[in-house]
Amino acid sequence: MTLSTDSEEPAPGAVKMTAEHVDFFYGTHQTLFDINLAFRDREVTALIGPSGCGKSTFLRSLSRMNELIGDTRLTGRVDLDNEDIYAPGYDVVRLRQRVGMVFQRPTPFPKSIFENVAYGLRVAGMKNRSVIADKVEESLRRAALWEEVRDRLNDSALGLSGGQQQRLCIARALAVEPEVLLMDEPASALDPIATQRLEESILDLKDSLCIVIVTHNMQQAARISDKTAFFFMGRLIECDDTRKIFADAANEKTRDYVRGAFG
Repeated sequence: MTLSTDSEEPAPGAVKMTAEHVDFFYGTHQTLFDINLAFRDREVTALIGPSGCGKSTFLRSLSRMNELIGDTRLTGRVDLDNEDIYAPGYDVVRLRQRVGMVFQRPTPFPKSIFENVAYGLRVAGMKNRSVIADKVEESLRRAALWEEVRDRLNDSALGLSGGQQQRLCIARALAVEPEVLLMDEPASALDPIATQRLEESILDLKDSLCIVIVTHNMQQAARISDKTAFFFMGRLIECDDTRKIFADAANEKTRDYVRGAFG
């Protein structure tokens, strides 16, 4: 009989999303060059690198958010469950339900806490009040916010602290049951205590989601991610297990970056 130990970790899930030979252009200016990455269920992948290296542009390409910007173009392929999300006729509305996005700064709507979380459910056509209420509670619990707001669900979301607003935005994304959660520097505007709570939420959510997070905080990447991908000047330099990246990266530029030699 094999005994488990505390050092054992759950096996990662199957590959959920892949990017293959992705190039990206703002007009005639190319900002991403031949990016190849895979993301698995029940894993957190951190995208790191200096400002302007293409991390956020790449992250937004995973949900076609860059299409909201004029005169942009992507070549290559991005698959979700082996389907090309850039294929003609692909349902973009459904894509953004399956692939949730949390932005750098909290973006609560000027509505109640309850209605912020229920928003996506109502847009999707859900009308059953009891089901909506259950989904709101479940989503707030998953975002580690329920105990803090359960007695003031009808209060304005704008009255929450910055950290609470960010977790509310996570709950809003979770309500429509995404399979992938993209996070663009979600803790950059938060204090250390709020950041810790956010990180705890991310680690809990990993049990059921594929998570990709852009962060400038090397310690944060080391704490919460399973894989780390280092970007530099629009190119993917290296991707490996986070422990390997921070202890003994294969590429010299990666080693220099994680030890703070530049960036």
